[in-house]
Amino acid sequence: MSENPYQRLADRLDALPNGFPSSETGIELRMLEALYTPEQADLASKLRLTKETPQELAERIGGEPRELRLRLKEMTRHGLIAAGRTPTGLGYGLLPFVVGVWEMQANVLTAELAELFETYFHEAFGPALAMDPPVHRVIPVGESVDYSMEISPTETIMGIIDRSQSFGVMDCICRKELELLGKPCGHPLDVCMTLSPVPGAYDQSKNVKALTRKEAIATLKRAADAGLVHTVTNNLEGVTYICNCCSCGCGILRGMSELGVANVVARSRFVNRVDGDLCIACGLCADVCPFGALEIADVCQVDTQRCAGCGVCLPVCPQEALSLIDRPECEWTPPPETMDDWMRLRAERRGIDMSKVL
Repeated sequence: MSENPYQRLADRLDALPNGFPSSETGIELRMLEALYTPEQADLASKLRLTKETPQELAERIGGEPRELRLRLKEMTRHGLIAAGRTPTGLGYGLLPFVVGVWEMQANVLTAELAELFETYFHEAFGPALAMDPPVHRVIPVGESVDYSMEISPTETIMGIIDRSQSFGVMDCICRKELELLGKPCGHPLDVCMTLSPVPGAYDQSKNVKALTRKEAIATLKRAADAGLVHTVTNNLEGVTYICNCCSCGCGILRGMSELGVANVVARSRFVNRVDGDLCIACGLCADVCPFGALEIADVCQVDTQRCAGCGVCLPVCPQEALSLIDRPECEWTPPPETMDDWMRLRAERRGIDMSKVL
């Protein structure tokens, strides 16, 4: 085992299903050094995904429960670890780097830290994005879904909202990063949403601005009007956030355009269809398509392999010539039911032993 607490933490994060691949230059360690003190890195490297109370943690790794509680609470406030209720009290656990720790750093992000992540993104992050099943899945924008179809609530953005009790919003870490690097993409920052089944979950948060349900819906509409793609965790039950992504700024979608990762995000169950009698080949839809799935000839042509079924193009069509229809079953893989199912499948595909981190 390494004597360097940052290397131990990096190894621990890479043992999670999400992955934290190492780079040839070790730039991932410099990122961790910028976020964690050596003592925090050492403690985080000993945590599990399964949350433990300070008393339980003290029994397993040693230390005094009260002191551990203070240290763990401080790390939680900085978005470095996860916290949540357990049968025996408030517990603390390991948080993946992406999606997890990194997204919680928007309030403290500096140009230096942004540069570190950008370099890491191009040096080493590709393998994590290319792994199946993808981290994110696409949910169609609200106006694009024909509710006469038989659709599960987990497949629509309003269905996901209706299954939550608390709503919050943060600045998008990806677009903030590019802005600090002098490459702003022009899309709104304050549209990354987090969800919870617990009422009042974000009322005391320092990292998340609490929203009412009405404000959450307004935020989603503002994101959709800006041409952003709704993406969520790639599981059906227990969705905890809604990212509103663009291919020019989002670290996930940029994996497709900049790193050449084809399966960077799981498609929705829908695919775009063009009514050739209505289409006037104006090209507005192709201009806003984040996935490069539309091409204009005599009428708009859809590359069904690239179309993610996001529906971003539908509101801009002046002829209402576009619609989302059910994708053939052979072209769509249903998401795992729960996050635990996703983690098990991802760990299996990565060839890692989940028992080491549970």
